[in-house]
Amino acid sequence: MTELHNQTTTNIQEKSALIWGIADLIRDYYKPHEYGKVILPFCVLKRFNDCLIPTKEKVLETYENVKEFEVKDMFLETAAGYSFYNISNYDFEKLVADPTHIEDNFRDYLNGFSENVQEILENYDFDNEIRKLANGGLLFLVVEAFNKPSAYMGADKISSVDMGYIFEDLIKRFSESYDEQAGAHFTSRDIIYLMTDLLIAEEKDALIEDGVAKTVYDMTMGTSQMLTCMTERLQELDAEADVRTFGQELNPETYAIAKSSALIHGQDAGNMRKGNTLSEDQFPNYTFDYIISNPPFGIDYKREKLAVEKEHELGDTGRFPTKLPKISDGQMLFDLNGIAKLKSDGRMAIIHNGSPLFSGAAESGESEIRRYMLENDWLEAIVQLSTDVFYNTGITTYIYIISKNKPEHREGKVQLIDASKMVESRRKSLGNKRYDITDADREIIVKAYGEFKNSTYELNGKVCESKIFNNEDFGFNRIQIETPTYDENGDIVTKGKTNKPVPDTSKRDYENVPLVEDIDSYFNREVKPYNNDAWIDKSKTKVGYEIPFTRHFYKYEAPESSDVIAERIRINEREIMESLERLFSEGALQNA
Repeated sequence: MTELHNQTTTNIQEKSALIWGIADLIRDYYKPHEYGKVILPFCVLKRFNDCLIPTKEKVLETYENVKEFEVKDMFLETAAGYSFYNISNYDFEKLVADPTHIEDNFRDYLNGFSENVQEILENYDFDNEIRKLANGGLLFLVVEAFNKPSAYMGADKISSVDMGYIFEDLIKRFSESYDEQAGAHFTSRDIIYLMTDLLIAEEKDALIEDGVAKTVYDMTMGTSQMLTCMTERLQELDAEADVRTFGQELNPETYAIAKSSALIHGQDAGNMRKGNTLSEDQFPNYTFDYIISNPPFGIDYKREKLAVEKEHELGDTGRFPTKLPKISDGQMLFDLNGIAKLKSDGRMAIIHNGSPLFSGAAESGESEIRRYMLENDWLEAIVQLSTDVFYNTGITTYIYIISKNKPEHREGKVQLIDASKMVESRRKSLGNKRYDITDADREIIVKAYGEFKNSTYELNGKVCESKIFNNEDFGFNRIQIETPTYDENGDIVTKGKTNKPVPDTSKRDYENVPLVEDIDSYFNREVKPYNNDAWIDKSKTKVGYEIPFTRHFYKYEAPESSDVIAERIRINEREIMESLERLFSEGALQNA
């Protein structure tokens, strides 16, 4: 697979390193993880500044002609040749010509931008950074550094694709500088590429043959890295691919980065929207070809509770038609949101921790969401990743592949893949991230997924294992087993005209009976031989679903034999005695 930085004529890393190097000017006033607060918005501004230079005079002239119009954006965008413009008389060249008035002039320059750029700067909270830079005597130095010929970013020298890669590299540096704080907003590229490749694995040939015209949505987009990577993968299959991206993000700063990235990539930045996905859906009635997301897990939805419950009342016409999960963890609500927004043949890759596999009793919200996915035959595969592959958590995580239209050979089936060993140690940890999924690791995992069979795959001693199950294998009937009360004489206590036994609630028990097994047969085999008076209260039977991933891949390891343990103890005792004898001998010689 072609590497990212070999796809373009510009030396991406060299250019982004030069831009990031400007951070040396501010290191006494900013911590490393704060550099992006200055570098990223300045990079956006300089790209826009340099792109607009050829049409600057035309834009100013057009503005004079239309400034009294109520709607003038269309005229100014046409004059600029871009979906953004600037009507200030200043540009970077004129700003550095007047260092004395740099703050006032710079603010005048920023105020001249179109509203879409103004919104980005507002969400960067850039006004505070300007004030901080100006008060520290740094604003002019940063503007001057970005105005050097080596920092030129005009479209005549750097294409939209190249500039997109430069910006992505800057975001990567920004995310890594966050260290352990990064995981809240950044997912590393090795994980994203695995998700993208799993999404397109079974459609690859058709996409190459028919061409690519797809929509991609990320409901918790962060800085939009997943959207960028998905677009990149699709464009590798079809250089003329028509890929339209859509994303929603709650955090203002990461939203600003995402919207900046869309503008720089030449995408429709209006499709990057701010708001809480659970309570402020920015894409009502939209459906998408692909969804790729890493939603927060283990986070409560108390703030969103009323809005979620209100939409839940809409039933099948809303995004949350099933029973809702417990308030303390809302991650499975994102599954429901994604399913509601998939086209009839759409596919989704979403990351979870272990909780959605098994949390919640039968007929709880969590169990009912699993039931909703399995009984509709939408859950296609789950891939277990290694621990320590995310910046901010060392726990085991899982990629769910959800498909609204499974291929025939996958119908009624779920594939589980244990890819927890398919990693390589990093030379240096980044927060909790100690391992990377290499290209070779990813190829093995995608191969296991694509071959869709019970099999193991090896790479340099590392094993990836695939297992195929029927949907109903994950379902069970939870039965309530009653035992009768005995009076002081040992007789069964009964009630009513039918002499129905009175259950002893202290002896009440429960069993999970696989859906594929007859309840009475199970009861007669597993319970009756040990409690002949017991019975099932069938009015209390509940259907549940869980996916005991670890149990299915458990490998029994026999404990060491007692002889081996005893021999090791004897060896340790002998070594200890020899050490003591040497110690005492040395002490005797010193005292002699």
